[in-house]
Amino acid sequence: MSIPTEPIGSIPRPRALQQALGEHAQGQLGHDELTKLQEQATADTLARLQALDCPVLTDGEQAKPSFATYPLAGLATLAPHGVTIPFADGHVRQLPHLTEGPFRYQVHAESYLRDARRHTDRPLKQAVIAPSALSLLYPAEPIEGYSREAFLRDLADEAEADIRGCLEAGAHVVQLDFTEGRLSLKLDPSGALLDDFIALNNEVLGRFGEAERARLGVHTCPGGDQDSPHSLDVDYAGLLPKLFQLKVGNFYIQLASESDPERVLRIIADQLRPDIRVFVGVIDPIDPRVETPQEVRDRVLLAARHIPVAQLGTCDDCGFAPFADDTSTSRDLAFAKIEARVRGTALAAEALGL
Repeated sequence: MSIPTEPIGSIPRPRALQQALGEHAQGQLGHDELTKLQEQATADTLARLQALDCPVLTDGEQAKPSFATYPLAGLATLAPHGVTIPFADGHVRQLPHLTEGPFRYQVHAESYLRDARRHTDRPLKQAVIAPSALSLLYPAEPIEGYSREAFLRDLADEAEADIRGCLEAGAHVVQLDFTEGRLSLKLDPSGALLDDFIALNNEVLGRFGEAERARLGVHTCPGGDQDSPHSLDVDYAGLLPKLFQLKVGNFYIQLASESDPERVLRIIADQLRPDIRVFVGVIDPIDPRVETPQEVRDRVLLAARHIPVAQLGTCDDCGFAPFADDTSTSRDLAFAKIEARVRGTALAAEALGL
């Protein structure tokens, strides 16, 4: 396929795994039993994606508690009631906050990649959480003996290790999940918080060489938990010029659920530079209707009017189940939408004579 197409990350967990996660949380199921079910779900996810002829695979985050909090699993120096993320339907997600330092990842994404590699020889993509998201763990009141500056230094080191481990383990591409980028403009319309996020992420990304950054990407979306966004009402015009300052070779941009995608494409076109590829979202995970391949084709052809085909790719707008307890989208529906993306992208390539 001459137009690359990639998944974003999460795929709904099987019903048995969902039930097991609840039982494990209540102390009714052991760690080994849960791990076995997660491994089975990972193998099934990879097999189904391969059967759809996806050129790049993902484990669907079957073993992650969420796209954002996997590094915190087992970390004892956390307390509840941290930053709250409100969604459009009224539900909220709340991060914990750090109580003491030093801050260290308990789990690195490389472990998920190595587990997935046992089940396929296809190119594998690995999503990691952007350090900017984890910067929200530091509380408003300073931690005695552990300054915010010291925390950010530790966080940058840990985030670098997370990314570098995935590259060294052979990831086709490592994608930083940066959903907090658009959200930051709702939390702080002045843009100062977004500027801090960009600076922190670039502090980490700047530690990688040019060839490595060609295998790095960043994903932005307005959230998609329980079929509800958190910042779809925030104008992309405030985010995209700053997003494209990030030192990566690939940008994954939610577009299918935008009310005026052509306006967004014009903004993207103004930010293009020769050394990047832009993957536009052609599938809306929140929409319960399965897009047709022809609809996907037409979305790609629209994007090709603004983005040179040599710099164009396609993706889903967002993950289908970014938190492990999200059951709003069925597993079969997610795979049907992924199939439409793959087939529709191929139709667009054919229409463009590629």
